[in-house]
Amino acid sequence: MNFIEVALDLPLTTLFDYRCDEATPDDIGRRVKVPFGREEKVGVVLNVKNSSTLPLDKIKQAATPWRDVPPLPKDVMRLLGFTSHYYQHPLGPVVLHAIPPALKKTTDWQPPKRRTLSTSVSVSTAPPLNNEQRQACNAIIEHHNEFHTWLLQGITGSGKTEVYLELVRETLILGKQVLILVPEINLTPLIEQRFQARFPEANMVSLHSAIGEKERAQRWIDVASGKVQIVLGTRLAIFSPLNHLGLIIVDEEHDSSYKQAEGMRYHARDLAIIRGQYNNCPVVLGSATPSLESWWNAKQGRYHLIQLTERAHQGATLPSIRLIKAELKHDSPLLNQEIVKAIGERLERQQQSLLFINRRGFAPVLICNQCQWLATCPDCQTRLVVHRRQQRLRCHHCNYQRPIDYQCRQCHSQDLTTLGEGTQKIEESLQQLWPDARILRIDSDSLQSKSWATQIQDIHAGKVDILVGTQILIKGHDFPKLTLVAALNVDNALYSSDFRASERLFTQLIQAAGRAGRGSDKGQVLIETAFPQHPLFEALIHHDYHRFAESELEERRLIGFPPFCYQALLRGSAKELSHLQQFMRGAREALKRLASEEVMLFDVVAPTLHKIGNKYRLQLLLQSSSRPLLQQALSQWSEYLFSHAPHSVNWVIDVDPIDC
Repeated sequence: MNFIEVALDLPLTTLFDYRCDEATPDDIGRRVKVPFGREEKVGVVLNVKNSSTLPLDKIKQAATPWRDVPPLPKDVMRLLGFTSHYYQHPLGPVVLHAIPPALKKTTDWQPPKRRTLSTSVSVSTAPPLNNEQRQACNAIIEHHNEFHTWLLQGITGSGKTEVYLELVRETLILGKQVLILVPEINLTPLIEQRFQARFPEANMVSLHSAIGEKERAQRWIDVASGKVQIVLGTRLAIFSPLNHLGLIIVDEEHDSSYKQAEGMRYHARDLAIIRGQYNNCPVVLGSATPSLESWWNAKQGRYHLIQLTERAHQGATLPSIRLIKAELKHDSPLLNQEIVKAIGERLERQQQSLLFINRRGFAPVLICNQCQWLATCPDCQTRLVVHRRQQRLRCHHCNYQRPIDYQCRQCHSQDLTTLGEGTQKIEESLQQLWPDARILRIDSDSLQSKSWATQIQDIHAGKVDILVGTQILIKGHDFPKLTLVAALNVDNALYSSDFRASERLFTQLIQAAGRAGRGSDKGQVLIETAFPQHPLFEALIHHDYHRFAESELEERRLIGFPPFCYQALLRGSAKELSHLQQFMRGAREALKRLASEEVMLFDVVAPTLHKIGNKYRLQLLLQSSSRPLLQQALSQWSEYLFSHAPHSVNWVIDVDPIDC
């Protein structure tokens, strides 16, 4: 009699035994349908054994494991085990996270009709690499069959993608597969086009959550079957079932999008390094502004640092950066006159301009001038954002929305006004200033109704004069005709209680500035700030990442924050604040008993947004200079939390949090 140990997508730390005489060791990693309570579930076989510690009359019969789809590779199974242990998340949900949704249904898999994939690989000609690019490639290629983490720090426009392409070419020649991670779904079409143009006969697929369920599952199966040479995807692609992995590339490695924000809080960049170890292959982390953790690892010799200091396009130089004194908006025009003048000059030269403001909507505040009432979300402790075109007030945290108020809900006055500005308000102001200009707004609202790929083509074809958008617009794009970037309202980050806020702001502004002057025309960057003497701006105007990083690391060292310590957060939420407070107090007392003295425990506090979606939120921070000691405390603590947390409270342990 054979038994199988099955992982199920349940918030429980246990695995489940079933009888299955047909199972063999080759079924480890395969999907299987099992009875659970009064229903059936799809799980993954983790072990096949000939005995069980449970009474036979308590063990139910499982179906024969599905063999229509290849099993999860051994290195992926190992990576999932590491992920569960390190991020303190039950193994069942972690394993099922690696399976596409369409393959987690209890019905048999029905593949979609699709094209036949080629198995041959050829490459098209590539432009010559400059000396720095060639040296970077040679250094990595020399160790192509060894695990090393390479930090490729290159200024914006230095041709990091060309380095990636050359490394991919060498890997494909060796008959191995490549995994390329990008931070945003919106970046995948652009990079996919570039790689497909270079490797027209290589099978390449994108894997991300925006793909239809059936198509995503079929692509996943093609990868597992060895029919795909290049996988491009967002963070979930780190678990792709590649059997012959020879290279991992993490583009824009600093980007916070690699960190999962809900459920299992894994960081795809860090898991990429672990997977590279398991496969004995190089891992390349690319960025113009590496995360301070990666930069510190490179300084300590854990990563190999490679730098690109020149722009790849012949004649292209870094843009000049000038700071503009921010003006009080209620006493002055919405757009600074220097910015208006600079845009006008670009319009005359038939060049493009970009206005960067990291706030979508029309305005972030609707206020009554009589009683100072604010339009707020009833389910969150935050203000509703005005979306004037849709005539809606919208919460950007829980998506609550309602029609715009035209009279105060407190004093019934009709004297309402908006404060602040978002992308829609800037777009409207530009249209008033230049009615004939072709203006394009890019943010998550506009991308819901328009094709990003089509818009990119319009920008490259010169069919757009002025771009206005959020950070979606500043990541990884190359617009040769763009010569002016203006960054608006950037000072908010300087007021933040988050110790990483300055790092994020510097990165955003370097990225935004990097869009200007990538062709032969000189670029200019104008940044609006009330604090021109701030050290961040001093480093920025000289494009000096090193200066900023060293200053920020010294500050982190003095206050004892990462990368000089390791952190974890217990995040709790509940509809009843009293239940949540009681749980968090009990959790803190339990940790005090379990953890060693080298694990520092802070007080239970409310995050900046104390309430979201009608649920109160509290958090508890712990940190240690020893990662093993922190992990030991977390392992014991999570056992306590699973056994003592009430059903009314949702909780998660966030290891290596990026927002505290």
